[in-house]
Amino acid sequence: MKKIGKPVFFVVALLIGLLTWTTICGISTSYGDVTKTYIKGANDIRWGIDIRGGVDVTFRPPEGIEATREEMDAAEQIIKVRLVSQNITDHEIYTDYEKNRIIVRFPWKEDEVDFNPEQAIAELGETALLTFREGYETDEWGRPSGITAETIILEGKDVESASVVVSTENNTPMVSLELNDEGAAKFAEATGRLVGTGVISIWMDDTVISYPRVSAVITDGSAVIQGGFTVAEAKELADKINAGALPFKLETDNFSTISPTLGEGAKDAMVLAGVIAFALISIFMVVLYRLPGVVAIPALLGQAAGSIAAVSGYFAVFPSFTLTLPGIAGIILSIGMGVDANIITAERIKEELRLGKSIDSAIDSGFSRAFTAILDGNLTMVIIAIILMGSFGPPSSVFAMLLKPIFGIFGSSVTGAIYSFGYTLLVGVILNFVFGVTASRLMLKSLSKFKALRKPWLYGGKK
Repeated sequence: MKKIGKPVFFVVALLIGLLTWTTICGISTSYGDVTKTYIKGANDIRWGIDIRGGVDVTFRPPEGIEATREEMDAAEQIIKVRLVSQNITDHEIYTDYEKNRIIVRFPWKEDEVDFNPEQAIAELGETALLTFREGYETDEWGRPSGITAETIILEGKDVESASVVVSTENNTPMVSLELNDEGAAKFAEATGRLVGTGVISIWMDDTVISYPRVSAVITDGSAVIQGGFTVAEAKELADKINAGALPFKLETDNFSTISPTLGEGAKDAMVLAGVIAFALISIFMVVLYRLPGVVAIPALLGQAAGSIAAVSGYFAVFPSFTLTLPGIAGIILSIGMGVDANIITAERIKEELRLGKSIDSAIDSGFSRAFTAILDGNLTMVIIAIILMGSFGPPSSVFAMLLKPIFGIFGSSVTGAIYSFGYTLLVGVILNFVFGVTASRLMLKSLSKFKALRKPWLYGGKK
């Protein structure tokens, strides 16, 4: 290994200190009431509903109904629209097409005290009321009013299907509507009256989803909606329209709720336990392993800070991640693996010194011989974390797609808490190699260059 100079310890320790400080505090500037965040800190972590409190519910079609993929997409759009209409924007929705399930998670609103989860779940599962109305007049709450409230042109029962098509003229996505005979007759009369100047707004319950202008008389029951859509936007609108024609009502398979007080209490207890454990482990490492134990402290601190940074959105390439109680447990477990790595290395160094090797040779041999055992243990954890993320994460995630040939027969089972545990465990194990192996070696080799620190007993040898 290339010779390591004395300043390396201070450089590595300073970098770990900066990472820890910025991870906890973040970096932001404030101008009056406007705050601009450059680096997100611990306060920017998105807590899961098991900490913030909220609802976890699974919906499915009624017994005996095999919903198509399109119907499941439409049902998902119903739930999304209704959540947003209730100002619940911080939600998670996963659709399991193989098991015909929709998993929905949403937290309590701020300062909420009288929320009724059973009523909210019942409202989410109701069949949506789709209407096409004349004009686009709304009241102060955004609900239809005036001529729009009075004149319903079409209902969901009049629409056979909505799909995405691409214009042959300008190659832009559009939404194609197919109406039944009764709907075609109603639409022909309305478009005849409104062509050129009028608007037909499309509503799901009391939420507008589109308001296209009438540009031609439609008499054959086939119409298109144009509006400069992207393919994703056109599909979203088509799904919402199809949602109004769903032949079934969603049923609740199971649900659970947790109060914010209980979640915050559990989080505080776990964090406190982690801090106490870190302090005790640090004392144990220093007393038992002396200088390698001292070096282990900043290495473990860096691993903990890196794990927090990976969920807070600290790194621009990684989006912020919802942290749950099992996610915190994953961080603590991975730090335990980091402690294990430092103990294995320190014990190896002690053995090499007992064999009569020099300090430099003992450090090199100790890290080299410990690496195989560390790699085996951590590689096992990586495999477990990948299996957990693939089995209990969103069906579209990388690991779910990777494991589909193996576990596809069982279908996915989206459980955000277990997915969070797998994610923080995987990140922590990777960081263990960065800090517990690489950074520890750099710092210990650097300190061994100081004359005052070249005493075998400081590395576990005899005085």
